[in-house]
Amino acid sequence: MSDGDSVEDADFESVVDDLFETIEDRKRDLPEDSYTASLFTHEKGENAVLEKLGEESTELILAAKDDDHEELAAESADFIYHLLVLLSMKEMDPDDLREELESRF
Repeated sequence: MSDGDSVEDADFESVVDDLFETIEDRKRDLPEDSYTASLFTHEKGENAVLEKLGEESTELILAAKDDDHEELAAESADFIYHLLVLLSMKEMDPDDLREELESRF
């Protein structure tokens, strides 16, 4: 960790990486009782994930508008989860996102 990094930053990165690893496991193993696996096997496929991203972004915006911090955190987590599923579908990973964000500094 560099001098500017905090423990919270490292924890968030670890959580995102662990979540993405779980998504990749579900994509590979396709367990029948997994919501994540169902997104990879759903007949709509990518469209189902894109629809969820649209739904979650609307819910996130409404939570922000209502100053509902608990709901804002929950909807943000839902959005990030579905974004990671989409990245996996597109053969991308959190490093691709990190690199893009870093290039904007």
